[in-house]
Amino acid sequence: MARESNDQRMSRIHQEAMREFDNIQSALRDERLQCLQDRRFYSIAGAQWEGPLGAQFENKPKMEVNKIALAVQRIFSEYRANRVTVDFVSKEGVEYDSLADTCDDLYRADEQDSGAEEAYDNAFEEAVGGGIGAWRLRAVYENEEDDEDERQRIRIEPIYDADSSVFFDLQAKRQDKADARRCFVLTSMTRDAYKEAWGDDPATWPKEIHQYEFDWCTPDVVYVAEYYRVEDTNETVRIFRTLDGEEERHRDSDLDEEMMAQLEAVGTLEVGQKRVKRRRVRKYILSGAKVLEDSGFIVGKNIPIVPVYGRRWFIDNVERCCGHVRLAKDAQRLANMQRSKLAEISAISSVEKPILLPEQVAGHQVMWQEDILRNFPYMLINAITGPDGSTQAAGPVAYTKSPQIPPAMAALLQLTEQDMKDVLGNQEQGDKVVANVSGKAVEMVQQRLDMQTFIYMSNFSKAVRRSGEIWLGMARELYSEPGRKMKGIGVQGQMSSIELMRPIVNDEGELERQNDLSQAEFDVAVEVGPSSASKRAATVRALTQMMAVTQDAEAQRVLQAAALMNMEGEGLSDIREYFRKQLVQMGVIKPTDEEAAEMAQAGQQADPNAMFLQAAAEEALANAARARADVVNTVADSELKQAKTVETLSKVDSTQVKDTLAVMDTLAAQQPPATPPRPVL
Repeated sequence: MARESNDQRMSRIHQEAMREFDNIQSALRDERLQCLQDRRFYSIAGAQWEGPLGAQFENKPKMEVNKIALAVQRIFSEYRANRVTVDFVSKEGVEYDSLADTCDDLYRADEQDSGAEEAYDNAFEEAVGGGIGAWRLRAVYENEEDDEDERQRIRIEPIYDADSSVFFDLQAKRQDKADARRCFVLTSMTRDAYKEAWGDDPATWPKEIHQYEFDWCTPDVVYVAEYYRVEDTNETVRIFRTLDGEEERHRDSDLDEEMMAQLEAVGTLEVGQKRVKRRRVRKYILSGAKVLEDSGFIVGKNIPIVPVYGRRWFIDNVERCCGHVRLAKDAQRLANMQRSKLAEISAISSVEKPILLPEQVAGHQVMWQEDILRNFPYMLINAITGPDGSTQAAGPVAYTKSPQIPPAMAALLQLTEQDMKDVLGNQEQGDKVVANVSGKAVEMVQQRLDMQTFIYMSNFSKAVRRSGEIWLGMARELYSEPGRKMKGIGVQGQMSSIELMRPIVNDEGELERQNDLSQAEFDVAVEVGPSSASKRAATVRALTQMMAVTQDAEAQRVLQAAALMNMEGEGLSDIREYFRKQLVQMGVIKPTDEEAAEMAQAGQQADPNAMFLQAAAEEALANAARARADVVNTVADSELKQAKTVETLSKVDSTQVKDTLAVMDTLAAQQPPATPPRPVL
C-alpha cells in the first residue's frame, strides 16, 4: 500500500474533523442554544421579549425590570471579592516543599503577566449566566522580536462565547474534561482579517449555534477552528550508567549531538533501551475548506482548554448545563408581561370625559380641545332640538369610565414577585441594614444567600484545579533552562527572583539543582476564599473578642496580627506583610526560604542594644574563662611544688642509703678476719 502524501493526510484529517464536529454540535445544539439564550436574556436590553412572546405584544408597551441581572451581578461580585487560586502540594504528604512553593510563585506570576483575571472573570460570568465558560493556556515567546531568544512563558487567555465555540468529544464525561481526546475551539475573524492571515477566500467553519433575532445588525465574520487531538506515540527511552553506578534515563527525542558529547565526556555508558508510550497533543487550525496550519505537538500532555460549568448534569447520555438564569426566566417574563399590561392601562386617561352629541359642541370644538391646556373656568355647549322642533337644554349623554385593574392581576403580581425571590434568593433582605439586629443574625441571612453561590464557586474551583494541572505539565517542559531567572509572586503579593536549575550542595555534600521543574510531580489543591466578605469581618470580630478574653500579652499580639491580616481594604498590603513577618519571627507561621534567609541575615546585623548585651555576655564569659584558667594554673603550680618535694625527699633517702652502705663497708674492712670454728669430734 502506497504511503499517503502530506496533502492526502491533511485532507483526511479535515474530513474526520468535520464529521466529528458535526456529530458533537448536533448532539449539543439544543442545550448550547439555551445557554446562549440565557446569557442574552439577562445581559442584552430587549432580549427578554425575543420569541413568540414579543410577537404577542407587538405595538404594545414592552417593559423590563431586570431582576435576574441583579442576582447574577451579586454572585459575580461575591466571586470577585474572593478569588480562587491553586496550591501545589507534595504527593508524599510533605508539609513544606520548596519546589512546590516555587511553582506557586511562578503560577501567580504567569497569572499576573497574562492578565488571567480577565479570563477567569469572563469564564465565571458566562458559567453563571449561561451555564458554561472556558479559558485556554498557551505558550508564547517572552520576546517575539528577538530571533535568538527562545525562552517562553505560559499565558492564560479568555475564550469568549464558550457555549457556542468550545466543544469536547462526546466520550469525555468528566467535568474538567481531563478524559477528553478531541477538542474544537471556534474563533471569529472578519473577512479582511482572514484574507490577510491565510491569503485565500474565506470559507467559514460551520457554526449553527447563534441567536440573531433581536439584533438589528451583526458583524460579517467567518469562523476558523482550533482542533486539538490527543495522540499516543511510542518512544524510545535510552538508559545510561554513570561512573558512580547510577542510572540516567533520556528520551531519544531529547538527545542531540551536544548532549551525547557531554554524556561521553563524563564517561557515561549506554546500558539499555526501553519502548514506552507517550501522550502528546497535536494542534491544527481548520477552515471550512481545508487544514490551514499543522501546528505540530504542543507543550505538555493535556488539551490546554479549561471548561467551567455553572450547573451540570448527564441525562440520556447528553451533557446538560445551565446557570442562574434558566429557572428564573418564566417568572421574569411573567413579571414583564404584568408590568407592561399595567403600563398600558395607566396610559389610558383616568379622567371621566363627557360624551356629547355633535350639535352640542358645534362651534365650541376648539374650547373643548384646548381645555386640557388652558383650563377654562367653564365650558359651553349648544342646546339640542327636540322632536317637536323646540330647543331643549341637555347635558352630556354619558361619561367615560377609568379602566379597572383585574383582581386576578393584582394577586398574580404578588405571586410572581415571591416566585422570583424563591428562585433567585431574597437578595434585598441581604442588602437591608436593620437597626437593633445582631451581627450574628446578619451573618445568618448572608449565609442563606451564600448557599446559592456555593455551587458556582465549587465548580469554578474544579476548573482552577484543572488549570493548575495543565500549567504544571507545560512548565515542566518550558521552565527547564539552567540559570534562567524568572519573576515569582508570593502569597501576599511580594515579588521575588527565581533562578532555575541553580546548582547547590546539599547536606550530604552532593551537588544537586535547585528549582528543577522537570522533577516537579505535585498534586494540585485549590484555595477558595470565604464566600462573602461578611465572613472575613466575622473572623476579625472573633479574633478581637478573643483578645478581650486572654490576658497573655504574647497571645494578644498573635491575635492582633491575625486580625489585621484578615482585614479587607485599600492600602493594607504593606500592613499585612509587616504583621506576617511578626508572626514568622514569633514562630506562629512557618517561614519561606527567602524569609528564613532574611531572618538569618537580620540575626547577623543586630541592633546596638543587642550588640552591647551580646558583647557584655561575651566579656563575662571571657572573665569566667580567665578566672577558671587562673585556678587551673594555681592548682598546677601546687601540684608541681608537691612533685618537686617528693622528688627531693626521694633524693635524700637514696643519699642516706648510699652513705650507710659506705660506712658499713669501711667498718668491715677494719675488723680482723674471723677464726673458723673447730670441728666437733
